[in-house]
Amino acid sequence: MNRILLICICFLALNSQSKGLNNTFEGQLFDMSTENRDSLPTVLSKNHGDLIDSKLRGEARVRFAERQLPNNLKEWETQRIKLKAGIIKKSGVVVNHQLPLNIKETNVIQLNGYSVKNITFQTRPGIYATANLYMPDGKGPFPGVMNTPGHWPNSKIDSIGQQAVGHTLAINGYVCLTMDPWGAGERGTIVGKSEYHGSNLGASLMNIGESLLGIQVSENMRGVDLLCSLPNVDPQKIGTTGASGGGNQTMWLAAMDDRVKAAVPVVSVGTFESYVMGFNCICELLVDGLTFTEEAGILAMAKAIMPCNHSKDEVSPAFLPVQMLRSYNNAKQVFKLRGEENNISYKIFDLLHTYSAFDREAMLGWFDFHLKGIGTGAPKSESPFKMVRDEKLLVFPTGKRDANVLGTDDYCRLRGKELRTTYLNTKSFNVDQKRKELRDILRITEKLTLKKVYRYSSAGVWDRFALETSDDMPIPVLHIAPIDPSQGYVVLCNPDGKNSISPALIEDYRKKGAGIVVVDLSGTGEVTSVSSLPYDKIGKLHTLSRAELWLGKTVLGEWVKELNVVFQFLDSNFKTKKVSIDGSQEAGLAGLFLSSLEGNVDHLVLRQAPVSYLFDTRVGIDFFGMGIHLPGFLQWGDVSLAAALSGKNIRFVDPVTMSGNPISDSKLPAVKAEFEKVSALCHQNGKTTF
Repeated sequence: MNRILLICICFLALNSQSKGLNNTFEGQLFDMSTENRDSLPTVLSKNHGDLIDSKLRGEARVRFAERQLPNNLKEWETQRIKLKAGIIKKSGVVVNHQLPLNIKETNVIQLNGYSVKNITFQTRPGIYATANLYMPDGKGPFPGVMNTPGHWPNSKIDSIGQQAVGHTLAINGYVCLTMDPWGAGERGTIVGKSEYHGSNLGASLMNIGESLLGIQVSENMRGVDLLCSLPNVDPQKIGTTGASGGGNQTMWLAAMDDRVKAAVPVVSVGTFESYVMGFNCICELLVDGLTFTEEAGILAMAKAIMPCNHSKDEVSPAFLPVQMLRSYNNAKQVFKLRGEENNISYKIFDLLHTYSAFDREAMLGWFDFHLKGIGTGAPKSESPFKMVRDEKLLVFPTGKRDANVLGTDDYCRLRGKELRTTYLNTKSFNVDQKRKELRDILRITEKLTLKKVYRYSSAGVWDRFALETSDDMPIPVLHIAPIDPSQGYVVLCNPDGKNSISPALIEDYRKKGAGIVVVDLSGTGEVTSVSSLPYDKIGKLHTLSRAELWLGKTVLGEWVKELNVVFQFLDSNFKTKKVSIDGSQEAGLAGLFLSSLEGNVDHLVLRQAPVSYLFDTRVGIDFFGMGIHLPGFLQWGDVSLAAALSGKNIRFVDPVTMSGNPISDSKLPAVKAEFEKVSALCHQNGKTTF
């Protein structure tokens, strides 16, 4: 199997334990377009365009146009300071240069003119990274380089993506530190088993108020701390390089750490606009990023930077040269203002997605010029070297790593428990303040309103409507009038679309005489983004979730707004005052949050919804789609607080954990006690049953 295919597998579906995502893309399209006898009628015209993709890409284009860089140096310096502060706030970057490194060496490999040390070092209090340190023979001082791995199957020990960079740098007189990124290589969930560190696993960090991007920047800064601490490294001559997701890390490190004097990101630089509804990892997501910057602003923060892009890059259109050049040309004006026009350049090679010998030679020439003051910056021929067997570069060759080398699952669970302890020890809650904070977490900055109602011919017992909203998007709705008006209406929703709603459930509500409304929320059912389905094999709503977060929104927040429009529709067209919600999984949570914020829901039923956002187990992590994750939710409170703020009667049917595991009978009393306690502290009416 060739290396490019391995990278794509790692990026798409490595060790995916997703439930219900094993169908082929063609099969998913077939299911959407083929009606069986249990299918509900469609509302929108068949073969319509990709409404979600068009809308969000359009918003991203507008944001790109708005994100101008200053045309004078004073304004740029002010903006640069604001940008840095904003990135730290939104990504959760932690800067702690005083933390002891506690470097531990497990093996040394002596090669011709240099050595490779297998080490661990402390990146956060009590948390250690695994790394290889390539050291030229001699006292130096040498320039130091952070080599940041991306989504390479073997992470730091990959023979082309990472090893080759370390070898060629050491041969040319550079100390190179290559560290396993958070959750990758020897830092995965299971020792010795590679896994994709993104998707729902990496996104879970957002629930505890952090991000995979922020953790990577924080740890790479600690890597610079390590290089600067070495007696044979000149701390004034630090560079960084990496490819793919590692190139993304390189760009962010060069922007955020003033000690980095030169950077070479490979097959990674594009535009944030192109990330929206494109194929990228959660580790490349800056939450709310497009609300205050574009990628050109990040490039402009670097001291000296040279992206290397490939014209045949098959991994992501966002990494093609045409996107890189848009950011490059915008950033270049800042380098001109600084009188440093020669500190930004680029290279384009007619290659696939890899870190090639051409990239390495370009990198050597760039570093020689900017870190050693020799040459012209043009590519430098590479000397031959031999690869080291993978197992020799493992820090823990027996497969038994130190307990302080944590995976994402352990960290999310430990940090989540700390946050929940603080939350559950709170003696009182300011209800109005908590509602405002919840609205901010959901990124609901304005209310969506009902603009126009389109009624189509009925299909059997169903009335068909399309609700045009104030942002010009249609919400497809099926409607049955109540037999008994006193029963009011129930709104049914499912994150997999209306055809995943049980026919028996619909029939049960019909027998009770209730009016029924079935709605497809954005990204589901008839408003699925077909263009995103190939990308979503690594996680349901993976593409939509990242796109909304780039634009300062969340999937759940958008669903809350859409459900509220459905309530407006029922009020204005049928004058009903009694409307309940019966939602499955994440859709049930959207109903709960609507009730918490608006108070217009009569009662709620949540099916297979989580009773807490606390990380559970790595196994089953893809039970919910990516849209469930909310930045900082466990810092705010938990599901029990949302239920208390609702003040309505709520019923959980088959409640589960965040990994979709059923809540056992032995744990249910504690869950009930928590909901009752928080409800009492909020002084709200309503009862939650399980």
